[in-house]
Amino acid sequence: MGSLRSAAGRWLAAAGGLLVGSLSLAACGSSGPAETITLYNGQHLETTQALVAAFEAKTGIGVQLRSDDENVLADQIVAEGARSPADVFLTENSPALEFLQQKGLLSPIEGSTRAVTEARDDSPSGHWIGISARVSVLVYNPSVVPRDQLPTSVLQLAQPKWRGKLALAPAETDFAPIVTSVIRTDGQTAAEAWLAGLKANAGAHLYPDNETVISQVNAGAAGLGIINQYYWYRERAAVGRAGMHSALAFFAPRDPGYVIDVSGAAVLASSHHQAAAQRFVAFLASRAGQEIISHSDSFEYPIDSGVHAAPGEVPFAQLKPNPITVAELGDGAAATALLQKVQLL
Repeated sequence: MGSLRSAAGRWLAAAGGLLVGSLSLAACGSSGPAETITLYNGQHLETTQALVAAFEAKTGIGVQLRSDDENVLADQIVAEGARSPADVFLTENSPALEFLQQKGLLSPIEGSTRAVTEARDDSPSGHWIGISARVSVLVYNPSVVPRDQLPTSVLQLAQPKWRGKLALAPAETDFAPIVTSVIRTDGQTAAEAWLAGLKANAGAHLYPDNETVISQVNAGAAGLGIINQYYWYRERAAVGRAGMHSALAFFAPRDPGYVIDVSGAAVLASSHHQAAAQRFVAFLASRAGQEIISHSDSFEYPIDSGVHAAPGEVPFAQLKPNPITVAELGDGAAATALLQKVQLL
């Protein structure tokens, strides 16, 4: 499903449970924090824990953490309705937030918080804000596919020449925005034919997550795959430079496969701790929160233009993606429906 990236997170997801953790503030003493909010977290667990710990230390507000796939959590929020214990929802991708916004389940984000973020990365209606970003890329093994033979467009991956060489994780929430981008750029019919081609070419190399895509490409079992860039850097941090036998490549500028994904945060309209929840979202967008993201092991791009990405990554300002907006990405329903139609979900 893709939203829990750590080994611990994958174990929890496989167990079918939610991680329920409370990171307590030592400075508050044995009596605990004066107020506690509940965070539904679809982001990387380690990064979120670091953000929570810093927020608790700064404010004295406690944060109870529940982590799972962002789509699972979004569906849970809908099912819980006004009874949801969630105060804040943090996701990897914008469609889950747009899904809840369209159902009227989110509070407007305070203007003072939105003033420090880029409008292009925020909810068009002001009901959530962007926190971090990633970009879709090719991961490839040069011993299987030389760099000068790589496709320049995601659409070319449906060509028969890639049969048996393509690795794909279609159930990843990161993949749906690429499908939406292709739909909006080339139309529904072309997108369906493209997905059918990807399915045929991937064959036995259809995997549950991007971590597996990278490991298979890295091992030479597959030649190339579609991922978000940060997975590769996380894998390199885990296995070391000597253990990496793969590399990254960008699609051509403005290609429909070259997509910026925005991770965002929202306050639930049903929250009984509106002020504290708004304060937490504001902290995520603050310079302090953005620096934590920049130095975390998630290797995502901070949204704050004044905070640099991890060393070695292509600077965010130099990316040349398809100019599809978060509004155009929408709730991802069309992409999900098409993936189901071609039986990739």
